[in-house]
Amino acid sequence: MSKLSRVFIKIRAYFKRNVKSIVILLTLYDLCCIISIVTKNIAPRQACGGSYIIRKQGAFPLKFNTKLLHGGFGPEKTTGSTLTPIYQVSAFAQESAEQLEKVFNNKAPGYAYTRISNPTVAAFENRMNTLEKGVGAVACSSGMAAVTMSLLNILEAGDEIICGAGLFGGTIDLFGDLAAFGIKTKFVKHVTKEEIAPIINSKTKAVFAELIGNPNLEIVDIKSVADLAHENGAVFILDSTTATPYLINPFDYGADIVVHSTSKYINGGGNSISGVIIDSGNFKWDYDKFKGLAEYKKFGKFAYIAKLRNGIWRNVGGCLAPMNAFMNSVGLETLGLRMERCCHNALKLAEFFESCEGIEVNYPALKASPFYDLCQEELGGKGGAILTIRAGSKERAFKLINGLKLATNATNIGDTRTLVIHPASTIYAHGSEEQKINAGVFGDTIRISVGIEDASDLIEDFKQSIEKL
Repeated sequence: MSKLSRVFIKIRAYFKRNVKSIVILLTLYDLCCIISIVTKNIAPRQACGGSYIIRKQGAFPLKFNTKLLHGGFGPEKTTGSTLTPIYQVSAFAQESAEQLEKVFNNKAPGYAYTRISNPTVAAFENRMNTLEKGVGAVACSSGMAAVTMSLLNILEAGDEIICGAGLFGGTIDLFGDLAAFGIKTKFVKHVTKEEIAPIINSKTKAVFAELIGNPNLEIVDIKSVADLAHENGAVFILDSTTATPYLINPFDYGADIVVHSTSKYINGGGNSISGVIIDSGNFKWDYDKFKGLAEYKKFGKFAYIAKLRNGIWRNVGGCLAPMNAFMNSVGLETLGLRMERCCHNALKLAEFFESCEGIEVNYPALKASPFYDLCQEELGGKGGAILTIRAGSKERAFKLINGLKLATNATNIGDTRTLVIHPASTIYAHGSEEQKINAGVFGDTIRISVGIEDASDLIEDFKQSIEKL
């Protein structure tokens, strides 16, 4: 009997014991994850059309850049394409009416409609899940869609969330919108155990935070916050957009669910709006508290992902376009190289600003930063690719921005090129003064998303502009 035959015998036996009606989690990747529970012979790896590989005995663990190219992915099964092709279609045909019925009713793996699943998107999801060491990933149409879906998957009227007051402006606005649905948000100035402890209660379903704040650049002590959340039966959802898997795997420190705006560093080229949700599978769900997950209890550690795919994500329609998924997969392969260069450049630029009279710099990897120790402990000493400076006044900030020759004045982060913006007059234009202060946004603040240019050229560009102030 072949190894593959033995695997599927084990799968059948597993479902006989654990699931009365076999329900597949909508993507072939999820099926492979279930296979990985039953047997250690198959890696939960999918490229296209359900291709997987038999894990070689004694295979060595892959380093980060190698994993970007080979982890959770292999050549497309039928043609050998080294990247999953762009399946830019709305619907997928099946051989018979009976087979399509099974796919629609989640009784067989396969693709039916791109809003529900698509091979190009599934390949990207699998690669992201592999990088973050999760049990499943769901790609979304934007980073904000990912944040929204990650929360609405478990929340209902009467529930409470705790989050930092210095969140990205769009996320703050989202929590305001949730109030109309009876979901209350409690804000803390800093996402720390000390500030959360007095306000967490039995109604708290989730604690939400940005790992590296944008743009205040505060770093969260993941383990201490996760421990407190878990003690109170709350799930810890972490936005790791600005850190990326290159700097940290939050699940190693106790985070339960990670979201990314993959439009940023994952994509790297500034060409595709997108987001992703990854579940660790580690949270111990209380199905009396999280009633919406009760019917998915049979999926065990896959309960959150199963509900997400079968419920709010599918019904709202916030799916990722295949073209954008493809562009993300292309960009993902150079994430390590780009982040290494961007972090190096950001530190060099920050050190330069420390020597500039009339300029105040904020960057977590500087020894003067209050988050220097956490940066060393959680992020390996790398502070990410964003820094902020204060120029002394709005007028000086505008003049500095206008005097730059290389840096691009644009509202994005994570591009290969260096981007600058005046947050107070743009991203936070409609925020209250309190919201701006909590986010580290002042009238003279400039946010710099550092790119992969030569550090000496970036320093020279900012130097010549500062000298003209």
